[in-house]
Amino acid sequence: MSTDLLSALTDLMGPAHVLTGTDMAPYAFDWRQREESHPVAVLRPGSTAEVAAIVQLCAEAQVPIVPQGGNTGLVGGTIAEKGTGAVLLNLGRLNRIRTLDATDYTMTAEAGCVLADIQAAAQAVDRYFPLSLGAEGTCMLGGNLSSNAGGILTLRYGNARDLVLGLEVVLPDGRVWNGLRTLRKDNSGYDLKHLFLGAEGTLGIITAASVKLFPRPRQIETALIAVPSPAAAVTLLGLARTGTGDSLSAFELMPRFAFDGSREILGRDQDPLSAPSPWYVLMEASSGMAGPLLRQQVEAVLETALEQGLVTDAIFADSMEQQRKLWLIRESLPEIGRKIGGAVHTDVSVPVSRIPDFLSATIAAVTDYMPGIRPYPFGHAGDGNIHFNIGRPTGMDGAAYLAHAHAISDLVHEQVLAHGGSISAEHGIGNHKAEELARIKDPVELDLMRKVKAMLDPDGIMNPGKVLRTVR
Repeated sequence: MSTDLLSALTDLMGPAHVLTGTDMAPYAFDWRQREESHPVAVLRPGSTAEVAAIVQLCAEAQVPIVPQGGNTGLVGGTIAEKGTGAVLLNLGRLNRIRTLDATDYTMTAEAGCVLADIQAAAQAVDRYFPLSLGAEGTCMLGGNLSSNAGGILTLRYGNARDLVLGLEVVLPDGRVWNGLRTLRKDNSGYDLKHLFLGAEGTLGIITAASVKLFPRPRQIETALIAVPSPAAAVTLLGLARTGTGDSLSAFELMPRFAFDGSREILGRDQDPLSAPSPWYVLMEASSGMAGPLLRQQVEAVLETALEQGLVTDAIFADSMEQQRKLWLIRESLPEIGRKIGGAVHTDVSVPVSRIPDFLSATIAAVTDYMPGIRPYPFGHAGDGNIHFNIGRPTGMDGAAYLAHAHAISDLVHEQVLAHGGSISAEHGIGNHKAEELARIKDPVELDLMRKVKAMLDPDGIMNPGKVLRTVR
């Protein structure tokens, strides 16, 4: 970075918000602490106007820009790659909730708002913002929208994209597009917001968003259910959606590994059912009305499933504390993976109906590749999103195992494609999957993506190396 540009940025934001050298350390690694970022400076703007001025200055100087929110991504989307001369633009100071209209069921918030704070603000006016992630105490709205985050409630409410009514975006030339409309219906031309949702900051920088709110659930029924197979779980899903009037909000599939790993690796005894089962479902249904009806509906579904051999055991949470403990089982799986060390992580999706065949074929493929390997697929079976993670064989060195990471991921992705799925369900592409995306994406679709990128960002300064490796 030139001295003149650094001076101009310092004049714009003040020296406290232009970080260089060792001051950049808190922003320098990805969420898993595996990949180091190499920006020439970390910039911390405090307003949309400052973001626009930064982008204009960097565009004139041809300095690449990597946007960053809470830095909880898992695919290298906020890494400034070495040698690119990029600045890291951290949006954490853009953290105001601009408007909250309980009557209209909408909120307009800035990109640096922490997701948990948005949830709390909605709850304070008896409303509900349903995007829910394991990192919600740290992740930020801009990153959630730029990666089209999913989470545990996608079955009921959709991905982040489905919760957005309007956006404010700083474009690659420094102009600001003010699309912060809160209309539920607006057919006045192309719906431009969808260009930026899920684009991972490669087309522009989201600085604020108008999002949908919902009635706050008054009744939540959570059940841990033992099932003999993924096929039984998928059939149970259909019964439950019909039997509860489509009131399911979450349907999480877990292998027995969740319980054994929790006990053996985390030292927690989290098995409330009477006998082990090869597979489990954590199911949650919710309603805007309190009363016994929802519980009765879920009980009736489970009774039918028990009669059909789809369920072997189940337990309900009868308090918020019991709900928390049941969810802790599901939430322990990523922690178990970290403790194992050297696990291969994938984030994929297939049609819900094909989950059983996909799991069977993929478990066989990775087991054939490396005897003793420990696959533990889990995740949001209600929407087809499976985190097919694979632990190293017991006793194998972590580094030696990770030398096979690409080969193992390729085996998983081959089965994903064979079963009509996607290699990225909710984590995005980042720099980890950009080359594979170029290899497997439909050529026409890829050409359209590149043309959109070239039109909006002809100089390729917005988050270079992410999603699309080149601009044509």
